[in-house]
Amino acid sequence: MASRTRSVAAGAATEPFVAHRSLLFTVAYEMLGSAADAEDVVQETWLRWADIGDPARAEVRDPRAYLVRMVTRQALNRLRTLARQREDYVGEWLPEPLLTSPDVAEDVELAESVSIAMLTVLETLGPAERAVFVLREVFEVPYDEIAEAVGKSEAAVRQIANRARKHVAARRPRMAVSQREQHEVVARFIAAMNTGDVQALLDVLAPDVVLVSDGGGIVQSVLRPIAGHQRVAALLSRFPQFAPGMALSTIAVNGAVGARLDPWGTLDAAVTFVIEDGRIARINVIRNPHKLERLTAPFELRR
Repeated sequence: MASRTRSVAAGAATEPFVAHRSLLFTVAYEMLGSAADAEDVVQETWLRWADIGDPARAEVRDPRAYLVRMVTRQALNRLRTLARQREDYVGEWLPEPLLTSPDVAEDVELAESVSIAMLTVLETLGPAERAVFVLREVFEVPYDEIAEAVGKSEAAVRQIANRARKHVAARRPRMAVSQREQHEVVARFIAAMNTGDVQALLDVLAPDVVLVSDGGGIVQSVLRPIAGHQRVAALLSRFPQFAPGMALSTIAVNGAVGARLDPWGTLDAAVTFVIEDGRIARINVIRNPHKLERLTAPFELRR
């Protein structure tokens, strides 16, 4: 009888958590830029939710809002720790890429919010600003609930939201690009890369293109951004010589069209792009092997 009671209680705790798990992961991932840390935060949220006890959980009128507040607090704690760790990161730090299903790309707002470009912009915000921006602008959480989640007054949260909104607006990509245009531009880029055609690379790269590489100090990478289409094209045109077994193919990554590099049949890098006016304005090359471990199956992301 006691065993059955425990089983029923566990089921009561699991049901609302499972219903909102994808949302909780998305919140944590957008706040942290790391799937591994987001998974840890979601697991910690589950443990805290289960520990509340059945009678107390029954009194929660809005489990979704309650769980979002819980995961936000856990993500904020993790974000403050990560901020200190990332100060010592070797080279450029880029968010961890995720394979995403077609439904993410169809939700334009969600696709933009989880793009590597947006996550990189969010990395320039402080922990509280990032939490407030994500909750308000992406998930449309009311100000009073955000205030409770981040431990600040509603008036302070409104000020933080306004400041964060302006900060992001000044740094986010200037225009949305359709999936069709993304496919066309990335296909041109891959064709130029596979042949090492410098002129073809120059044609597909914006004059002020920036290439950023993240090896995490584990594998070789460019430690500082490279700017300008002449320099970037010169670097990329040498890849067929250095990696004759290279296979570059398109993937759906973070709600957009990206590419994966598989020299000699082994995943070596995930590549994401910012596309403006039919050309590539930014290339992110993620080579840190720890950040490539989850490029095996699409993640379910939800708003």
